[in-house]
This record gives sequence, structure tokens and C-alpha cells, in this order.
Amino acid sequence: MSFPHIIRSAIRSTSSKIALLARSTTPFTNRSFCSSSESEKNSTTPSEASYYHLSGGPSHMRAAVFWEPGKPLTFEDFHMPRPKANEVLIKTKACGVCHSDLHVIKGELPFASPCVVGHEITGEVVEHGQLSDSKIIERFPVGSQVVGAFIMPCGSCSFCSKGQDDLCEDFFAYNRAKGTLYDGETRLFLRNSGKPVYMYSMGGLAEYCVVPAHALAVLPNSLPYTESAILGCAVFTAYGAMAHAAEVHPGDAIAVIGIGGVGSSCLQIARAFGASEIIAVDVQDEKLQKAKFLGATHCVNASKVDAVKTIKDITGGYGVDIAVEALGRPQTFLQCVQSVRDGGKAVMIGLTLSGAKGEVDINHLVRRQIKVIGSYGARARQDLPKLIKLAESGTFNLSAAVSRTCKFEDAPQAYKDLDQGTIAGRAVVEIM
Repeated sequence: MSFPHIIRSAIRSTSSKIALLARSTTPFTNRSFCSSSESEKNSTTPSEASYYHLSGGPSHMRAAVFWEPGKPLTFEDFHMPRPKANEVLIKTKACGVCHSDLHVIKGELPFASPCVVGHEITGEVVEHGQLSDSKIIERFPVGSQVVGAFIMPCGSCSFCSKGQDDLCEDFFAYNRAKGTLYDGETRLFLRNSGKPVYMYSMGGLAEYCVVPAHALAVLPNSLPYTESAILGCAVFTAYGAMAHAAEVHPGDAIAVIGIGGVGSSCLQIARAFGASEIIAVDVQDEKLQKAKFLGATHCVNASKVDAVKTIKDITGGYGVDIAVEALGRPQTFLQCVQSVRDGGKAVMIGLTLSGAKGEVDINHLVRRQIKVIGSYGARARQDLPKLIKLAESGTFNLSAAVSRTCKFEDAPQAYKDLDQGTIAGRAVVEIM
């Protein structure tokens, strides 16, 4: 890390002892330094996790586990996960089915395993970690309905300090690189063996999950748990691309290549931002037909026509102001760059096979001032509340974005269907 972690101290009201909480840099080995009584309460070793019960609640839960590529997800029993300082234990109500999880399941994106996938969730607050900031407890009281973003900002690194939550150092250094939270430890331990299981974001495909508080926003009672789950990734990713990377202005012409869960959300966000021409590009007529309802003014089936030529024909030969690639393939990467006008922006949001390369004409890029920009997601603390307002006002139609719901037990089949391309929009797993 480029900056040292801050050691926080807190004086317990019932004792004069000081508990020092220090982040570990080696997963599962370095323990937090604390008084003996605090150690008994805060330690998450498997032997002690077995004694952890929710107040008046269960001591264990189920979650869907990815073991290795080529093997199906299995449902396993876990000790109840225990939140630490400034973390929140959520009773998961719904979790979206995303291509990023699928990339991990297929082995296309390297990630620590075994792990629990699922990273866009809604749920109910059931507990706060000990020594959590009082403002966090006040903001998310027990019983609150919340939605969680997949980029979980630590709130204190150099990027978070500047409001750039989408580049949080701890998120990438710990969660994406090691499958842990920001003390270098997972919160998930198998009930039968006590062995650790890693977390893809919060590991949301589970009956309970632990989420850093800065990744949460209160979900109003007017919004449903199931459909609102997509606010944490599909809509979150689309908003980040449109607001921060593309910086869409009213009247802009936009092309979205790949109309899946994220691409279809881009259409709605582009419409909300006042784009004049919104061109949807895909190879499935079913998705393109739905795109018209979500805001597309033109639809292009790239399997039947030259997508780049058609986009330029629609825009009078110029190309679009902004093209968004939401599929993650070298071919569509190139189409995205070729579709923008001189001085335009090509925004890449689709993940792909690790190590894949996208080609670009360097002279065209230089001479025509084409801007190629990567965008992974939005900024949880400032953007997630805005997305909730867009959904609450009806500006973003959640029901139209969710094309399928399924039971918890059917989650493995949902990922198979996603892989086969039979899910037109976004599927959501109901865990209630």
C-alpha cells in the first residue's frame, strides 16, 4: 500500500484497557492486538467462530461456494460471519447474477478459491461490528433496509480521501487480490471443518454477508428488495461509466455495444442524462427489441450488418460522441474505438479473459484525439444514494431491467443460463 494504515484506539466504557486494532498484511496469520476480553469477542478463528450467535438468532448459515473452474457451485454450511469495526452484518434478501461472477466461475478471471461469489445485494442490517463508528450505527440502525455496492470503499486510502471510491486501494489490494476484507482476513469459515472461504466483494450469494459500511446506502421502503439488488452493480457500473468516464451531456449521441445487464442499464442512464441519440448494438434481436423500451432510439444487429458503418450512417457520417463497450471482447473493443467521432470517447466497461488484448489504430487515436477510457464502477458514498433516487422517482425502471428472478437453490442454473446467453437482461436470486 502507498500509505500506512491508521491505528485506531478506543477506550471501553467498562474498563480502562485500550484495544488497538491493526490491519494485518498476511491473510489468516497476524491477529489484531487487543485485550484478552476483546480478543475473545473479536477473533474470527474457526474454533471461536463456532460459538458466535446472533442475538436471538442462528449460529450458522448457507452460502453458494465456487471451488474451482469446471465444477458446479455447491451450497455449504458456514459459521455465522462476524463483522468487525465499521462493518455491517446483513441478512441477505436478494443478489444479482452478474457476468463478473461468471468470469470467476469459468476461471477467466483469477480469484482466490474456494470463494463465495455474488456482489450486488440488498438486505437487512442485523448487527454492527464492535467499536464501529457511532455515526455508522446511527446511519444504518439494526433493521434498516440497505443496498450494497460491489466496490466497497475503505474510506481512508489516498483515493477514498479524494472521493474516488472506485479506485479504493484496499478494495483492489485485499478483496480483488486476496479475497479478503481490509484486515487481510475473510469473514467466512466452513461449519464442518472451520476452513476459510474467500469473498468476492461481500460474498453476497449467502444468507448473511459482511459489508464494509461505506459500501452501503439505505433503501427506502418504496423500493423492492429483489429488483433493487441490481443498483449495486449493473446500474452502479453504468452510472460510473456515464457520469465519470463519459461525462455525458444533454444532446450527446451514444452507442452501447453489448446489451446485457450492464449495457441495458447504460441505455436508461443515457436517457436520464438527456442523450439525443442512443444506439444499441448486439447480436440478439430479443435484447435489441427490449432495448427500445429502455431508451434506445436505434438498434443495430452486428451479426447482420457492419456495426461501425451503421453507427456512422445514423450519425451523418461522424460517429457518436461516446461509445460504450459492455461485453468485454477484443472485436467489440475495436468496434467501440472505431465508432466515435473525432475527439470522442470510447469507454470500456466489459471484463474479459485475463490477459486479453484490445487492438487500436495508433495513428487514428493520435490524429483524431480519440479518448479511450476504462471504467469499473461508480463511487459508492456519493453515487449510490443518487441511483436510489433515480429508481425511486421512476427515472430508472428497475422492473424493466430485471428479466428473471429465481430461488436461492436455483442460483447455479442461473449462471449456466447466463453463460448460454439466455438471460436477456438481469437475473436476480431471491434469498429471503
